[in-house]
This record gives sequence, structure tokens and C-alpha cells, in this order.
Amino acid sequence: MNKKVLVVDDDTGLLTLLQLGLEREGFTVVTADNGKDGLRRAYETRPDVIILDVAMPEMDGWLVCQRLRHMCDTPIIMLTARSDQKDVLKGFSLGVDDYLTKPCSFDELKARISTVLRRARVSTPDTWRDVYDDGTLHIDLRDGTAMRQGEAINLTPTESRLLLCLVGHKGQIVPHKELLISVWGPEYAEEVGYLSVYIRYLRRKVEDDPSDPHYIHTRWGVGYYFAGNGTLEPDSNGTDMGRA
Repeated sequence: MNKKVLVVDDDTGLLTLLQLGLEREGFTVVTADNGKDGLRRAYETRPDVIILDVAMPEMDGWLVCQRLRHMCDTPIIMLTARSDQKDVLKGFSLGVDDYLTKPCSFDELKARISTVLRRARVSTPDTWRDVYDDGTLHIDLRDGTAMRQGEAINLTPTESRLLLCLVGHKGQIVPHKELLISVWGPEYAEEVGYLSVYIRYLRRKVEDDPSDPHYIHTRWGVGYYFAGNGTLEPDSNGTDMGRA
């Protein structure tokens, strides 16, 4: 069975060149020319590897990567003109598997694809984690929306990113620094005050009693963890991404 590659880049000329080259190598290729459509195509087609640019309209590559990492372990290769070390570090902190700067040779890209596919864990549609649900709290990890007892929770973009990061690591303590880098970026890695403020905001919105939280718990001096007893699983209603 041919491996499927999703290429997301707003340079349509480059998209065409990569599609032709990869198809000659036996890959099935899916393309998108902006981040929002790239995220949608990822859900619809469940690729084996994703090649992702950073600077794109609709939704940048950082946010696309972050949302994908909350839901799947599909290998991601950043292919971008951004060569600054802080960008490279940000990419790896968000969970990319490789980082290539433009311009690069097609042979090098092909080799990197082969490498990440070899070391990737087997990825099937069942490994995609689309929703969390426990009967009271429902969180759609695809678009960052949440409902409590059937009522929509009005989350800010920052609150949504923080909640997704916690839920995506359900039951695991996420260190302060990892949360700060994932939600705000590496330049905020030591700003623990930001984190405590937004944890308080989130608790007010998702907890029955924010002073005695059921979902978002603190490990003092270490980080936070999401302790809900619901499941993370594919959406039983399909993969409609109209809301993404």
C-alpha cells in the first residue's frame, strides 16, 4: 500500500513540484495551500507523513502542528524558509519530527521522509484522538471548542490552546515550561505567572467548583494535569471539519 503524504504550503508552484516528484517516487500526495485547509485535509485523509510550512494564511504552521499533535502521532516535517534557531527550537518543542529550511534538494526531502516513516510508530485512523467526552464535559480537539452539560463554553484562543495541551496529555503531568512554550512560545518559557492566571480562568469555565477542581489539577512546583475520566477517541460521527 502506497504511503500518503500531505503537503501544506502557500507556494502553489512548490506544491506542484513536490506533488509531481513524490508521486514519481510512488507516494500518494494530498495538498493544501493554507493552514486551515491543511488541517482539514489531514483529518479527511489521515496521511502517513505531513510536510508543513510555517508562514501561511488562515492558520500558520505552528498552530496547525499544535492542533495535530493533540490528536495524532503522524510524523511532521517542517519545510520553511525560517532558519533562525529559535524557530527550529519552537518547531521541535511543538513536536515536529524533522525541520528543513528552504531551499533544499528534493533528494534530501525524500531521504527525510523515508527516515521519519521508518522510525514512526504504526499509525492507523484509530490512533487519531478527535474528541474527549465524559458525559459532562465534551472537548473537540480538532477545533478547540468545548461544551459543558450541553452548553458551549466561551473559550479565548489562549484558553483553548492551554486546554487542548492538557487534554492531549490526559493523566500526565505537563511541566510548566512545556505548557508555556506550547501555548505562548519559547520566549515565555519562564513566565509561570501567565500560566497560573490562565489555569484559574480555565477552572472557572470547566469546573463545578474551581476551588476544588475535578479536571485540572496542580502538581506543586512541577506543572498541571488533566484528570478527567472520559475517553479520547475518534469522532463517532465522522471527520467533518467544517468548523475548523
